[in-house]
Amino acid sequence: MIQETETRKGKFAGDDPFALAAAWLKDAAASEINDPNAMALSTVDEGGLPDVRMVLLKDIEPAAADGTGGAFVFYTNYGSAKAMQIDAAGKAAGVMHWKSLRRQVRFRGVVEKEDGPQADDYYASRSLPSRLGAWASRQSQPLSSRQALMAEVAKVSARHLLNPPRPPYWGGFRIRPLEIEFWADGEHRLHDRFKWRREDPAGADWTVQRLNP
Repeated sequence: MIQETETRKGKFAGDDPFALAAAWLKDAAASEINDPNAMALSTVDEGGLPDVRMVLLKDIEPAAADGTGGAFVFYTNYGSAKAMQIDAAGKAAGVMHWKSLRRQVRFRGVVEKEDGPQADDYYASRSLPSRLGAWASRQSQPLSSRQALMAEVAKVSARHLLNPPRPPYWGGFRIRPLEIEFWADGEHRLHDRFKWRREDPAGADWTVQRLNP
């Protein structure tokens, strides 16, 4: 069920925020020069200090037929700073900004791991150097030199050859949003903003409200 204060038209139309986000991402794929699926991922550390970095969004999972569910999925090393911060807080936020379209999508919510067959399939789809790199890198840990990293890549290459399995410390995270905001640039900085909200990260009861720019 959707409750809203204004009928949305044009690029904002639709009853499914995940389908709308996927449509915007598809539009961006035709116009952005590099990495239209790049997103800024925000977390907080144990002291509450914010942290942010760029990652690649790998999937926008659609809502079920009854409107429930839906998620934004990315993959990383579970030993990385972002993964440990997510494990501790259980929450994260992301934003995708497309300069060519003058649009952005913001979302925040609770996070769960994707550590099963879906993660296996995505890992297997990556290039061999990227798969070996996932084994070699102790992400976010101090590194003595570039040469030390390349030596580790050589070691894991000799060990795993052409078919490395997914490392046990590497997998996905699924952000199940409580809020999603769609923003489009407007003349004279009079932008259009619509925020979707729900109380349950797996629910289908959204409210949609236009916000001031």
